[in-house]
Order: sequence, then C-alpha cells, then structure tokens
Amino acid sequence: MPWQWAILEASQKRQLCPTPVSDPHPAHSHDKEDKRTFLQRLAEFLHPGPDSAEELMETLAEAEDNKIIGAQSRAMLEGVIRMADMTAGDVMVAATRMDLLDIQSPMDELLHAVIDTAHSRFPVFEGERENIIGILMAKDLLKLQRAPELNIRALLRPAVFVPETKGLNDLLRDFKGNRNHLAIVIDEFGRVAGLITIEDVLEQIVGEIEDEFDIDDDEGDVFALPDRSFRVNGDATLERVSSAFGVDLLSREDAGDFDTIGGLVAHEMGHVPQRGERHTMLGLQFVVLHTRGGAVRWFKVSPLSAPPTP
Repeated sequence: MPWQWAILEASQKRQLCPTPVSDPHPAHSHDKEDKRTFLQRLAEFLHPGPDSAEELMETLAEAEDNKIIGAQSRAMLEGVIRMADMTAGDVMVAATRMDLLDIQSPMDELLHAVIDTAHSRFPVFEGERENIIGILMAKDLLKLQRAPELNIRALLRPAVFVPETKGLNDLLRDFKGNRNHLAIVIDEFGRVAGLITIEDVLEQIVGEIEDEFDIDDDEGDVFALPDRSFRVNGDATLERVSSAFGVDLLSREDAGDFDTIGGLVAHEMGHVPQRGERHTMLGLQFVVLHTRGGAVRWFKVSPLSAPPTP
C-alpha cells in the first residue's frame, strides 16, 4: 500500500541521518581561535618568556636599562624572587644571639634589659633558655605602673613556633594573618634555633628597614644613651673613638690597616659581625646593633670601667 511504503521510506532516512544531539560533555578543543595578532605571535616566537629565575632577573635588568622600571623597583622585585627559595633558617637571629628575659628575674633587671637592648618584643623563658613560655611586649610594662598588682606572667602573649624549613612566603602570610610579628624558630630536633621577625622577612624585599638607631651620617658618630653607654657609628674613625673613650687605638700595630672602628672590630672578631654579637677590646665592650651589606652600621659601646663624661 502507498502509505506503508511512505512510512518505511521515512524510517530508513532517520536511521541513515539521525537527528543531531548535543554532547553533554563536549571535548575542549585546543584549537580555539588565537586572538593574538601575527606580530604578537612573531614577537613571542623570537623573544620567548623567561624559563628560570635567573632569566627573569636578566629580564628585569633589561627593563631597568630600557627605563621601564626604576632601580629600586628592580631591587624589590628581585628580592621577591629570591625570597621564594628562602626559609626561616636563612634569615633568623641565631639562638646564641637572642635577647631573652628570665621570668624569675627581679623587675629592675628586666627593665634594665629592655632599655639596654631597645627591642619591642622579648621571648621570655622559665628555668632554662629552651623553655620559652611567651612573648613580652615592651610597651606592656607600662601597665605595671597603673596596676602594680599585675605580674610579668600576666602580661605574656603566646609564643609562635615555626620550623626553620618554613618558607618566607608562607611565614609572611602567617604574620599578616595572625598579626604576630615574631616567631621562635625550631630545628629538626625540636630545639630553639633562633627567632625571626616580620622585619627580617620584609628586609629581604625592601632592604634594611631603618629605625630609631639609624641616623644620617652627617649628624654625628658618637651618642650618649640613658644607661651611660654610647651608640657609635661603625664608620667612625679610630682617632674619633680613641678621643671619645680615652683609649689608644692608633698605637696598635695593625691600626694603619683600618680606617674605621667597624673594620677593626670585624678584624678582631675574625668574621663578618652579626647583630647582637659582642666583643671586648681595650676595656670597651662593643655590641653590634645594626649591620648593612656585611659592615657594622652601629655599635653600642660600654666602657668596662667608669664611663667618660659625654
């Protein structure tokens, strides 16, 4: 019958040419339209992007040469790149140079230590130096003036401990997140290896952050401190230090080899001085306050005998 033949013919056509159905999981084609111009593709082919940190450093140097970025911007960007491979153990203050407070010390000794070192935060230990029980903010000591019934233990803040293998990027993120600016660094055996502050981390990017100890060189080189010690510029001449403290540094056999007190003390130590290190010479105790570029920027000098009149 004619209508039967028509139905059969339509059925055969549907089998040969099925109705298209959208794929619920379409394949992501990698041959998407490239919207880059021919010149852009040619430039990337001729000058591919850097494949390593060293090549990126070279690119930054070229950008500075071409006046695209300034020298300071380049230095900061390079600091960010280098910091990615650095850990807390690379920039921490070693445990032997940490300024700690003993919870059992009399209040007068604690105040003297705070004034003497001029830090804003101090790890506090009880019994042995390894047993750090908290962090004391120097400004919190002012609360004792208004509430004498308080004690040091009540003023302590929790100490943060980090492994010395912790990356500086992660550590900076933690500092920003928990608003803690000091952490105790622990080695693989669980012992105190040192401490690190947010300033130590930021200095890897922006360079040394100057504080109240940093004074322009033309403003002087020897300053009296309230505790009858002195702050001395590492670039002060041997003649200037000799005159200020009544010692004779110029009579030394090797005095002619050094122009500054910083160079002489570094020679005496036998290594590049680090912040917090101490050295005694000719009746004077030198404490390294700040360093820059491997040289001592400021010393704290305390005569072992009666100090001279400022």
